Amino acid sequence: MGNKKTRTGDVISNKMDKTAIVSVTRQFKHRLYGKYIKRFKKYIAHDPENKAKIGSKVTIKEIRPLSKTKKWLITEIIENKNSELNNN
Repeated sequence: MGNKKTRTGDVISNKMDKTAIVSVTRQFKHRLYGKYIKRFKKYIAHDPENKAKIGSKVTIKEIRPLSKTKKWLITEIIENKNSELNNN
């Protein structure tokens, strides 16, 4: 089999069971004007142990389709954030 694609991004939602939504940012230079542009894409990823928290930086890998939209797996949690709110 060929190489599977990998992406690194931030978890923006983990409200579903064993599923997280990961936002991946890419930055490129406009070919005419030279300005750097940011683009975002959301990936729905499988999180079998529900370890990813909102704000965590994760690595995802392409896998076989698990559902209509879920085709990625969280392979590594690089930086885990606390999603606790501080009440002042």
